Amino acid sequence: MEELVIRDADVVDGSGGYSYRADVVVDRGRIVSIVKEAAAAGCLRPKAMRELDAEGLVLAPGFIDMHAHSDLALLRDPDHSAKLAQGVTLEVLGQDGLSYAPVDDRTREEVRRAITGWNGYGDDLDLDWRSVGEYLDRLDHGFDGRGIAVNAAYLVPQGTVRALAVGWEDRPATARELDRMRQLVAEGLEQGAVGLSSGLTYTPGMYADDAELTELCRVVAGYGGYYCPHHRSYGAGALEAYAEMVELTRKAGCPLHLAHATMNFRVNEGRAADLLALLDEALDTGADITLDTYPYTPGCTTLAALLPSWASEGGPERVLARLTDPATAERIRHDLEETGSDGCHGVPVEWETVEISGVSDPALADVVGRTVQEAARSRGEAPWATARRLLVEDRLGTTVLQHVGHEDNVRAIMRHRAHTGGSDGILQGDKPHPRAYGTFPRYLGHYVRESGVLTLEECVAHLTGRPAARLRLPDRGLVREGHRADLVLFDPDTVAPGATFAAPRTLPTGIPYVMVDGRFAVEDGRRTDVLAGRAVRRTPV
Repeated sequence: MEELVIRDADVVDGSGGYSYRADVVVDRGRIVSIVKEAAAAGCLRPKAMRELDAEGLVLAPGFIDMHAHSDLALLRDPDHSAKLAQGVTLEVLGQDGLSYAPVDDRTREEVRRAITGWNGYGDDLDLDWRSVGEYLDRLDHGFDGRGIAVNAAYLVPQGTVRALAVGWEDRPATARELDRMRQLVAEGLEQGAVGLSSGLTYTPGMYADDAELTELCRVVAGYGGYYCPHHRSYGAGALEAYAEMVELTRKAGCPLHLAHATMNFRVNEGRAADLLALLDEALDTGADITLDTYPYTPGCTTLAALLPSWASEGGPERVLARLTDPATAERIRHDLEETGSDGCHGVPVEWETVEISGVSDPALADVVGRTVQEAARSRGEAPWATARRLLVEDRLGTTVLQHVGHEDNVRAIMRHRAHTGGSDGILQGDKPHPRAYGTFPRYLGHYVRESGVLTLEECVAHLTGRPAARLRLPDRGLVREGHRADLVLFDPDTVAPGATFAAPRTLPTGIPYVMVDGRFAVEDGRRTDVLAGRAVRRTPV
C-alpha cells in the first residue's frame, strides 16, 4: 500500500491551467497517481497508509526560489524555516557572480570577506571544499549526513572565477587567463552547476568586458545551461544594460535569465513598459529569456556595493586602505554624491533612501534600522562621514536596504510571460529585507487574492513550472504522475507573509504543509526534523 493520499485537494498544478479537485497519492518520494474529482464521481477512491484531508487547501508544486543567497545558511541552519515556511522546496544559489566555489585558499578568504554582508563570514563552518562538485557534495551531506532543509541548484559565479584566474584588478584578461576561466566554467557545469551568474556592479566580475562574458556564455550554452546576470545598471543606464545582456547572449547562443529584473531609482519611474517591449521584441525573434523579481519595492545589498568600481579594485583590503586615506575618501564621496558611481547604478546616492539593515560588528548595532542620513544627523556629521566610518569599522560587512523602487514597475514586470519568482533573500543582519521570509506568500496573498494582479493559476506557474523549465528539471515544478513529491498545501483565503520591515523574520500564515521528496518538512504549520533536500545537478544535454 502507498504511503500517503492527499484527499480532496484543489490542485493548481504549475502549468498555468485551471485548477481541479483531486486525490493525490504519494509514495517513495514521487507522485504515483492523481484521481481527479474523486469524491464527486463516486469512484473507488485511492487508499494509503496515511490520509491527509486537504479540504479547502490548494495543492501546488513546491515553490522554486530562482534567486537565493542561502549558500552558507543551508549548511549552518538545519531548520531553515525562512524558506520552508514559505513553501520553498528548491533554491538557486551561486548568485550575482560571487559564491564559494570554485576557489583556492587565496580566493576562498577573499570571497568570504567580500560577501560577509550576504552570508556572514562563515568562520562557524568548515569551508573545506574547493570545486563546484565538492560544494554540491557537501550540500548532499548537509547535517550529519542527513541532507539539507530544501533542494539547491548552483550557478558558477563568474566573479569568483575571475578572481581565481585573473585576480581583483580592473584589466582585460589575457588569452591564457580567458582559457583558464573557460575551463573553470566548464568544470563547474560538468560537476552539476545549472549555469553561470554574474554581478556586473560587483568586483571583480564587473571588470569583464562583453567579449570575455560572451566567451564564457558560449561554454555555458554548450552544456545546456543559462546565463544569469545582475547586469551593469538598474538605474541611469538600466535599459541599455538590459539590451547589452540580450545582445551578448544572442551572440553566444546562450539562454538568458535576468536576475531581480527591476527598473529602479527616480530616472526609471513608470518605465517598466520600455523594458518589457525590449524583451518582447527579443522573445518574438527567437531569444530564450526569462527573469525573476521579488514583490517589494526596496532593494537590498551591501553598503560597500555602492562604491565606485575603481575604489573596489584589488579586493577588500585595498578598499579599506582607500577609505582610510582622506584624499581618496574625498574622491569616493564625490563620485557617490555628485557624479553617481557605477556601484550605485550611475545615480547620485540619496542617503535618505539607504537604510542600514545589518552590521557584522555588534558594537555598531545602534545604527540598524536607521537611514544613513538619520544616523549621521544623530551624530552631528555629514552622511558620507557616517557611511565611511561604518564601512571601515564594520570591515565592509554592513548591509543596507535601498528604498528606490516603484510599485507600478513591480506590478507590470510580474505580469510578463517570462517572469518567475526570486526572493533575493539575504538572511544576514539584524533587520534583513522581509523578502527573505515573505516573498512567496506575498505573491499569493497580496498580488493574487488582494490585488488581482495575477490569477492563482498564473502565479503558481510563475513560482513552479516556469522556473523548473528554465532549470531543465524534467520531474519537478508540476503536479504530475511520476514527478517528485516536492509539494506545498496552502489556504488561498489566508496565506500571507508575516514578515514586515519592522519585524522581518516573522513567519508566514496559511501554509500548513510542505513536502520535500515526499516527506513532511512542515506539518500542521510546524517545522519537523526532516532534512530531505539535496543538491540538484544539471540535467545532461
